Amino acid sequence: MKRAKIINPARVMAAGFIGLIFIGSLLLSLPAARVAGELSYIDALFTSASAVCVTGLVVVDTGSFYSLFGQIIIMILIFCGALGFMTMTTLIFIFLGRRITLRRSLIVKEIMGQDSIGSLPQLVLNVFMMTVFFVLIGTIMLSLRYVPQLGLHHGFFVALFHAVSAFGNAGFDLLGGYTSLTLKPADYLVNGTILVLFILGGLGFTVILELTNRFQFKHRLSLHSYLVLYISAALLLGGTLLILVLEYNNPETLGRLTIVEKIFTSFFSAATPRTAGFNVVRTELMNHSTLLVIMVLMFIGASPTSTGGGVKTTTVGVVFITLINMIRGRREPVFYYRRFPLYQIMRAVSIISAAMILIFVSTLLLTIFERSDFIALLFESISAFGTVGLSTGITPQLGDPSKLVIIFTMLGGRVGPLSLLMALAWEKEAAGLLRYPEENLMIG
Repeated sequence: MKRAKIINPARVMAAGFIGLIFIGSLLLSLPAARVAGELSYIDALFTSASAVCVTGLVVVDTGSFYSLFGQIIIMILIFCGALGFMTMTTLIFIFLGRRITLRRSLIVKEIMGQDSIGSLPQLVLNVFMMTVFFVLIGTIMLSLRYVPQLGLHHGFFVALFHAVSAFGNAGFDLLGGYTSLTLKPADYLVNGTILVLFILGGLGFTVILELTNRFQFKHRLSLHSYLVLYISAALLLGGTLLILVLEYNNPETLGRLTIVEKIFTSFFSAATPRTAGFNVVRTELMNHSTLLVIMVLMFIGASPTSTGGGVKTTTVGVVFITLINMIRGRREPVFYYRRFPLYQIMRAVSIISAAMILIFVSTLLLTIFERSDFIALLFESISAFGTVGLSTGITPQLGDPSKLVIIFTMLGGRVGPLSLLMALAWEKEAAGLLRYPEENLMIG
């Protein structure tokens, strides 16, 4: 019991992210990391946290403020944050030929959502190779645009940086002026490549591996993959339709585009809140109704074992399916001829509840520290929790207390709100040792 109590995957994962953020903040504080000007430690810490938590919120312009050394540090932090601290350290152990201990295997198993530890080393290697593969393909595609414009060396680095940032769902860019991709919304080569990368990164490594095996006729898809694909498709198509309708005649966003450009821009704008952070239209110019739709998409986020944040698609899927089955009078939620365990329903409800509490506290503190518009502050808080990186433009103007609030919110979104609470918990009760009498309540 004492040994089992020491192994707390949530605490180890949170500690790993915090350690990586601290190291990154020290490196970004070095004079060699910036071109000119001063950078406070809070701003360095904010940038490091945003990179490690693959968020993309920035207080200084990444492309013009940081030197090549600083940009490389940010890119490495994004890569490590996307894969996860335990995955990276396990990879190092594998490459060095070191033995993977049982304690480490149990922690990685819990984080990766696996049922056994037998195939974990191979799974970690597959995740790493998959990431490298997609980043290289993305770099090649983006180089077709950036190398002719910027030269071989600088163009290749810009392409590599954006490929890492896109697949990692980070949203950092080197285009300058906090513009992201808004200057060329119809650049289908760049924007299309980035779009595909962050959609793949947001599906989750488990789903991509299962799809690969399914295409090779090796295994059927699991219930998890079916649910992820259904929910992701519904959110993408529904979000695209809503944004297209709501922004169709807005002259500041879609109003001046052709119909093809409107559809592509709407699809991109519906996909990027799934924690990607890149944008092809300026968020602050959107209607409030559109911002509400985007906030819902940011809250849901990506899928488990992905590079994104949010409460996750399967969490919302389980709660929604439970609701539908309750309306139909079923005692147990059923999807694809399978039923969900009660523990997973409790976990899904707990994650959503913890996320709403975190966003409420974060937004409350922001309204105390800042004098900005409430919608902008709420949007910033949800964006930080979902590790999205979209903003209405208030991030550089935030005070130091607000930056600390956003840092904690980003960490909670990346680790997971429930996991963060479990990491902060003093002790865990041993399950199954004691059952109390049952009594009905009046609900609803």
